Amino acid sequence: MSKVIVKCYVIGQVMTNCYYVYREGSHDAVFVDPADYGDKIYEALQAQGLNVAAILLTHAHFDHIWGLQALKEKCGAKVYANALEEDVCQSAELNHSAMHGRPCTVQPDVLLRDGESVTLAGITFRMISTPGHTHGSCCYYIEGHDTDGSRGGTEDAPILLSGDTLFFESCGRTDLPTGSSSDMVHSVKGKLFLLPDDTIVYPGHEEFTTIGHEKENNFLI
Repeated sequence: MSKVIVKCYVIGQVMTNCYYVYREGSHDAVFVDPADYGDKIYEALQAQGLNVAAILLTHAHFDHIWGLQALKEKCGAKVYANALEEDVCQSAELNHSAMHGRPCTVQPDVLLRDGESVTLAGITFRMISTPGHTHGSCCYYIEGHDTDGSRGGTEDAPILLSGDTLFFESCGRTDLPTGSSSDMVHSVKGKLFLLPDDTIVYPGHEEFTTIGHEKENNFLI
């Protein structure tokens, strides 16, 4: 089976990591968290010969959705999100876009349940519901196989697109609407730390890490 490739654009006011994931040799990609400039994202992927087959949201804060509408208008792809995040998607107050001067809401096409898997662009993503940063925050897990990441990667390592749940030696803030510090601890320790240690973690901000590294070094959890 061909490699799964993960590449990243850093976009927007707070330097959000926006990922696109595809199989080597494929022309279809899945885009994760279009932070802004959706039209430019579309053009950049088209220039690489890639079509956006689906859009995944890890959560609906402004810095992860401002580019969604423009990208969706260009590519026509369906938007996937955690069912528990629907109210944050639909409220400019809950998603903090109103507070940052550009009120924005989104309507996901597909609402996923915890543990549900979807196969998009030939890649199977398992949605792991990880409340804490918001009550509908989630991560997307790709089982181990040949991988190649633009910010690091190893052969046969699983992949976790962790949004703003798990960062390098840190975690997402929990003081915004629908956030919960106790939920964050349960999500990371009770769910993410059960994944294989070699799982490569691609977070919503800053550098990549691994589950094994975070289990040993993340003192915020």
